[in-house]
Parts: sequence; C-alpha cells; structure tokens
Amino acid sequence: MKRIILSNRDRIKNRIRSKVKGREERPRLTVFKSNKFTYAQIIDDNQGKTLVEANSASMKAKKMDAAIEIGKEIAKKAKAANITKVVFDRNGYKYTGRILALAEAAREAGLEF
Repeated sequence: MKRIILSNRDRIKNRIRSKVKGREERPRLTVFKSNKFTYAQIIDDNQGKTLVEANSASMKAKKMDAAIEIGKEIAKKAKAANITKVVFDRNGYKYTGRILALAEAAREAGLEF
C-alpha cells in the first residue's frame, strides 16, 4: 500500500474545503498565488463551474498592488453576474499579505463574505 505524503498547505486546504462549500446563492471565492501571479475565481460547487475569474498575469503592477486590483476586478465582474455574497476560501494560505489585500479590496468593492 502506497502512502500519500501531503504538504502542510495541502492538509490545511483539505480541512478548509471540507467545511467551505460554494452554493448557488453563495458561491465560493477561491484564491491561488504563485511566486509571480495571483489568481481568483468564483466557483459554484454544485455545478462544478467557474462563474467569474481574474488574475494578475497581464498586469504590470507589483504583487500587492496586483492583488488589490484583482480584488476590485473580481468584485466588479461578480456584480455584473448578479453575485453579491460569496464564501471566501483562502486555499490553505495564511490570511495575510496578498490574500488579505485581495479580500479587503473585494469587500470594499461590494462583495459580502
């Protein structure tokens, strides 16, 4: 029997995902960050579909500034898609830095979570 070894972030991510579910009335806003870019998407887990997405791949801003812009952009796109309330999924990352900046910018732009 082969044993699967998970990283700390993967264990935390699995624990969060067991509790956080995106529904039709409150889809899930999930965030991923790589060394260069930040990605955010709003997902309806019942249908398994991405409703709205935004990323910093085409932006020329610094990482923190890009995270703030992504938060504003995802909130603007969500409003256009008639989404006002979401469940925030930090995806195993600590709630600081780019994750915090993105979340606060999305809240200021009108998303509720």
